[in-house]
Amino acid sequence: MNERDAATVVELRAASLRYGHRSRWEDLDLEVRAGEFMAVLGPNGVGKTSLLRVLLGLTDLSAGQVGVLGRPPRRGSPLVGYVPQQRAFDPSLPLRGRDLVHLGLDGHRWGLARPVAGHGELVSAAVAEVHAESYADAPVGLLSGGEQQRLRVAQALVSDPALLLCDEPLLSLDLNYQRVVVELLDERRRRHDTTILFVTHEINPILPVVDRVLYLAPGSWAAGSPDEVLTSETLSRLYGTNVDVLRVRGRVIVVGAPDEPDAALGAPGHAHQPAHEHHHDHDGDGGGG
Repeated sequence: MNERDAATVVELRAASLRYGHRSRWEDLDLEVRAGEFMAVLGPNGVGKTSLLRVLLGLTDLSAGQVGVLGRPPRRGSPLVGYVPQQRAFDPSLPLRGRDLVHLGLDGHRWGLARPVAGHGELVSAAVAEVHAESYADAPVGLLSGGEQQRLRVAQALVSDPALLLCDEPLLSLDLNYQRVVVELLDERRRRHDTTILFVTHEINPILPVVDRVLYLAPGSWAAGSPDEVLTSETLSRLYGTNVDVLRVRGRVIVVGAPDEPDAALGAPGHAHQPAHEHHHDHDGDGGGG
């Protein structure tokens, strides 16, 4: 894929992903530019995490093209950071907070890590960026979930990436730490023009900072601003059934969207990009991820 614009960080053209006869998404056209904060929404089984795996170079498309910073995705790229879901560490794990952050520099390599000049300073700078200095030398298994997630953000930032891929990073966090993590990510992208793709089931914690939304539904997708995508009309069209979107005290509430990935299947759906009125007819199939 040709690099048409240095500001284009992620580009997918007619991209499809299938596992056997089961489709995650079809004919996905998407361009994400430097400094954008894009939420990736949708029910279970529509391929939100699979999209991140494609951009990480871990999964190949079934059809179409994908580019990250003008090149095909590749594993272990320091230009792409990854923030996973919060999962508790074993309390007995002999790993300090700063050791966890250091894995963002060499964790993709096999064998014992060798000291590299300058890595210590990079780790300390990433720890400081997420304000985790006071517990960076403590065993990660003894830290709270919120403290651990701050360090995971630091791990993603330590290589100074141009793109951050976040996979449900707010799960299991209380409201205060959800706010903290969102503020850290938003501050990063504003200061460094870092692009963020943020997979989530819950839009409200990040709604104040989101520029655009990619909504993946079984058999269809939509991309545009939150006001374009998160509407009763658009989601009803995506699901092929009546869906109501309510806005209450600054929060978005979706009523009537099928929870199960196969519930909205049936007639072919329509991919719809509201800002440009692009349509693609295609069949869809739910699944995991």
